[in-house]
Amino acid sequence: MVFCFPSLILICSVSLALGLFFTLKPSQAIDIQKRFYLKINWRIEPVDMALEIRNTRIMGLMVVAVAVFSAGYLLICGLK
Repeated sequence: MVFCFPSLILICSVSLALGLFFTLKPSQAIDIQKRFYLKINWRIEPVDMALEIRNTRIMGLMVVAVAVFSAGYLLICGLK
């Protein structure tokens, strides 16, 4: 467990940053996704943008919660 501890903390940190981005800037996250899909020859549009923004915020909060829980678990178990 000790050999991979720094990389796991890095993954938790990146997840936390992405979750915060999804929570604080959901419209920009949706635009990035739409641009990505255009590059691979797909066009996506939400049926209800307000609902999509709400769902993206909820997803971001869940990612933040999992990242914080995971980092806390790693720190508690890593200190033993």
